[in-house]
Amino acid sequence: MARPKKGDGEIASTGKRQKKSRSEAENQTLAAPDGLSERMQQRHNYVTCGADVNVHTGTMTSAHAYMSLDVDNSWSFDHFARNFSINLNEQKADEIEFDVQGVDPAIMNCLRRILISEVPTVAIEHVFILDNTSIIADGMFAHRLGLIPINLDPRKLDWRDANSPATERNTVVLKLHVDCTRKADGSINHEKVLSQDLQYLSGGSEIPEETQCTFSEDQREALGLTEDIAAVLPDILLAKMRPGQSIELEAHCTKGIGAEHAKWSPVATAWYRLEPEMVLLKDVEGEKAEELLELCRPQEGEVQPPLFRLEGEGRDKKLAVVKTRGNEHHLEKVRRLSGEPEWEDILRVRKHKERFIFTIQSTGQLPPPVLFTEAIDVLEAKCDKLLENLQ
Repeated sequence: MARPKKGDGEIASTGKRQKKSRSEAENQTLAAPDGLSERMQQRHNYVTCGADVNVHTGTMTSAHAYMSLDVDNSWSFDHFARNFSINLNEQKADEIEFDVQGVDPAIMNCLRRILISEVPTVAIEHVFILDNTSIIADGMFAHRLGLIPINLDPRKLDWRDANSPATERNTVVLKLHVDCTRKADGSINHEKVLSQDLQYLSGGSEIPEETQCTFSEDQREALGLTEDIAAVLPDILLAKMRPGQSIELEAHCTKGIGAEHAKWSPVATAWYRLEPEMVLLKDVEGEKAEELLELCRPQEGEVQPPLFRLEGEGRDKKLAVVKTRGNEHHLEKVRRLSGEPEWEDILRVRKHKERFIFTIQSTGQLPPPVLFTEAIDVLEAKCDKLLENLQ
């Protein structure tokens, strides 16, 4: 089965499923093993969203879950390869949304946790303050500096442990020297200290006796950089000063992971949700169809497509579901209606347990598709280590 290709531009679909259309994928039952009754298949495949509480929320992963029914629930690689797919929905510079189907929720949660805490980035770790007469305490200011996303691909930098010396291969040096003054016209110069005021020192520390940081060559050449290292965003507010105050310091950046400190987390957030589905349990015609159509009609100014529409002619007109994606507001209305006696035998909102909508929001250091493939690499390394220890 093909792995996603690394790159900054897009995320690739994987597996044999990539040649099948989305409509074909939606018509397949992905999760339930053969031999279960229709009712048991529904419980196995779907979370039912009730008016007050969701039911059938658990996932049956044990091979012996249906042993009393003489049904084998063992995991099958062939079944996985046949049904697994990734489909890109939306991609922006720092955000991506894609559908994943054919995997267990535990795998998706594993990838989410890896993205948050185990994909490495570069952040400010050591701050050497030479002068700070602003009102912000040294420790607070150093903490604010640590949370600035640094625009450097962490794959270019080596790891540095507590006993390793700082070199051009494992440390990035930034300098901040800002003096707040009053101009002749009465305006204030450098009233705000911004992330753009950080200057990159490719030659290393200017105070090596203090920092124990010495470069043997220019870091641009050592790392193959084409531009200076800086903050991802230039307008992050670090401090405010008044005339006569100044800040001077050196900030040393190292490679780390979010499990050690949140400043190394590469994502603003990463999350997934189960794909919702609207089901009509019986034909809805006449006044009931018109009533439900009116209840879920898009309001003025709403751009999403309608949840329902009427199909057919004359007396044969029946209500049909148009699109559930993007209609969460109307789905919530239907979910509440499904708890009323008038509608409980007609409407059902449910979510497939093996279809996920995954969203990654990057802090800007790496594109979201690269973050996802890096998370896959981390998961693969964990699996390799487990297999090695089991031998």
